[in-house]
Amino acid sequence: MIISTVYRITRALLSVPGVLLRRNTAKDAELLVLRHENAVLRRQLAGPVRYEPADRFWPAALSSLIPRCDWGRVFPVTPGTLLAWHRRLIAKRWDYSDRRRRTGRPPTAAALKKLVLRLAQENPQWGHRRIQGELTRLGHSIAPSTVWQILHAAGADPAPRRTGPSWREFLTVQAEGIVAADFFHIDTITGKRLYAPAFLEHRTRKLHITGVTAHPTAKWAVQPARNLTADLGTRVGPVRFVPRDHDSKYTEPFDAVFKAEGIDVLLSAPRAPRMNAHCERVIGTIRREALDHVLVMNQAHARRVLAEYQHHYNAHRPHRSQDQRPPEAAHQQPDRSVSTPGKLLRTRILGGVINQYQYVA
Repeated sequence: MIISTVYRITRALLSVPGVLLRRNTAKDAELLVLRHENAVLRRQLAGPVRYEPADRFWPAALSSLIPRCDWGRVFPVTPGTLLAWHRRLIAKRWDYSDRRRRTGRPPTAAALKKLVLRLAQENPQWGHRRIQGELTRLGHSIAPSTVWQILHAAGADPAPRRTGPSWREFLTVQAEGIVAADFFHIDTITGKRLYAPAFLEHRTRKLHITGVTAHPTAKWAVQPARNLTADLGTRVGPVRFVPRDHDSKYTEPFDAVFKAEGIDVLLSAPRAPRMNAHCERVIGTIRREALDHVLVMNQAHARRVLAEYQHHYNAHRPHRSQDQRPPEAAHQQPDRSVSTPGKLLRTRILGGVINQYQYVA
């Protein structure tokens, strides 16, 4: 466009002497054309004459000062070629291909595309209009058709045929309402066997040891169930299932305690400990970290040991499934940065069997 504008201005300026001095204008223009042609030929003596875009500029501009009947004698090209150069230079005025200007809608920001895909992944039941509505509520102005194009380009299926949650996501959702139950035994220093019920919340991994007895009758087992519902308190609402095995200590009164709270009792298959793997695993943890290193004297001593370990397990012990947070702080973010660590304090648990560490404030 710039070349065409300069070309038009040059032709306008050259037309001024043509009006004022018509007698000598044609000769002067002819001399200028010939001088320009000689310059081109000198530059290309070794090969055929080739006119570059800048070389076509002056012959086309000076052609307006020379009569058309003399074009064939003055110019080294045919009149048709000269007119074609003129048309091409004028046409560049209307050529917008070199302009760096986009038309239509502005492109969607990469961060907004990422947000659309995240909402689609986390909510398989949401269609493109539901996602667009959520984005509008968050303050993002985007059309439903744009959301559909982003999902289509990413290969996301339309809802509800979109790929559902992963197994990890599915099990995490189910874990919100599961408290597993099981009994484990403790052998005292005199060889007497004690029994204790263990309840584990799947979501937070919080441990509840609600009693110790040497005679685990079916009637006695009802009280630990009541102690658990009391420990859960207001959180008993989200709990939906209590899986247990076929131990004879679990009777109808035991199940009735949970059914009264709207909780279903699930029975595992006989001799299938993996169906209650979380509770089996925490019982193994209790043995490896505490009971295998302590000589239990009697029932009172067993209660004290288990209570102390339960407090350590729930309030301090980190868990991989909770991002290295203890169960009672599962909703808090761990403090990963210590700028100026102070004095490290060690707390002995169970006489030094377990150590807890923290910096002195």
